[in-house]
Amino acid sequence: MKIAVPTRDNQIDDHFGHCEYYTIFTISPEKQITGIETLPSPEGCGCKSNIASVLEEKGVTLMLAGNMGQGALQTLQAHGIEVVRGCSGSPAGITEAWLQGNVHDSGTSCDHHECHEAKPLTFKVAKP
Repeated sequence: MKIAVPTRDNQIDDHFGHCEYYTIFTISPEKQITGIETLPSPEGCGCKSNIASVLEEKGVTLMLAGNMGQGALQTLQAHGIEVVRGCSGSPAGITEAWLQGNVHDSGTSCDHHECHEAKPLTFKVAKP
């Protein structure tokens, strides 16, 4: 399994379509991180790029994201990528939290293209 996390300055980007790069985690069947790579974000808005097909080709089946518009969500889903919105913090931290079952989709999408300028969603990871 592979998980992609839109990243900027080593943190989850508030809006997937404007991230610097994607941090991609390879996950073992035992739910352990076994590999990490980065994929530069295409120039311009990610929601109008071919990033969904590129991520699909790399084997990504899950994206842990801050937020995104409905169109981007549908495009990723059409490429077999499940999306969990409402994430924040470090890519590795949120991935570990998801692997432990502590991360769930916020159910909230941007309703306008400039959503990334709005106040970001915050997500608190429960400590065991």
